[in-house]
Amino acid sequence: MKQFDIIALGELNVDLILNQIEGEPEVGKEKFAGQMTLTLGSSTAIFAANAASLGARVAFCGMIGNDSFGDLVESSLRQRGVDTRFLIRQDRYATGATICMSYDEDRANLTYQGAMDYMSLDDIDPEVFRMAGHIHISSIFMQSGVRRDLMQILELCRANGVTTSLDTQWDPKEQWDLDYKAVLPLLTVFMPNETELRLLTRSETLEEAVEKIRPYVNAAVIKCGSRGSLLMRKGLPDRMQAALLNTHVVDCIGAGDSFNSGFITRLAAGDALDKCQEYGNMTGAVNTTAAGGTTAFTSREDVERIGRERFGWKQ
Repeated sequence: MKQFDIIALGELNVDLILNQIEGEPEVGKEKFAGQMTLTLGSSTAIFAANAASLGARVAFCGMIGNDSFGDLVESSLRQRGVDTRFLIRQDRYATGATICMSYDEDRANLTYQGAMDYMSLDDIDPEVFRMAGHIHISSIFMQSGVRRDLMQILELCRANGVTTSLDTQWDPKEQWDLDYKAVLPLLTVFMPNETELRLLTRSETLEEAVEKIRPYVNAAVIKCGSRGSLLMRKGLPDRMQAALLNTHVVDCIGAGDSFNSGFITRLAAGDALDKCQEYGNMTGAVNTTAAGGTTAFTSREDVERIGRERFGWKQ
């Protein structure tokens, strides 16, 4: 029995979210936003907070600065029930921050990486690999140190009986130079969205991208926005699961991370992958009912109630 069902590893920052924006930013001009929220940010932190809200035993391993944003990150994780014993605080780098400009179902982000870019395998307490049942990593292109050591991290997970998941997220440099042929065989579940997968595999279509990764994946779930998600399992037919659509979206910030939290929470509990996919679709939909990536996730009971009442989800 591992002490934690899930340990989230990697990026940490705060999000300054702007909604109801009067047009796109223009150099030399100023625009108004009708709403602002300062909150716990980063894909991995949203994932961890929501997984804890869904009832999983979750810890976080990441690097933050000794500053007020770092205080906000640490206190926010604790308030959401995430164990912070593996957080690394230091003075040399500031805690990262992202300005999120939300436009209907899309967004534009501007990120200062800060401390998260410098964490590497050397900084990670070896107890992480012994105490985790599952390790989840997101936003690999925003973390130079973790990306450099990714193969070693995944091999340590495998040696310690730890299942793993990776959501690459967007590459801000748009180089997409992750060696997926080497990385995917070491992952339990690969979790990109369809745009990221096409760019990573240099493919024109989702179908082409799927065939390129097929020889290397143990399992993959590809997030396809309003169309739902596509599950790939070695030796089994692909499975498309329709989305649970919200006709009154507040914003979509963190929807993919919330999908991940639902999927991995059920995976860590021993559910079959198709059941994990259905639960992930539901938690991704619930995310869109409130601002930011974590606001809608107050408890598992509340999330599942919203899933049933708003989206007709059936357990």
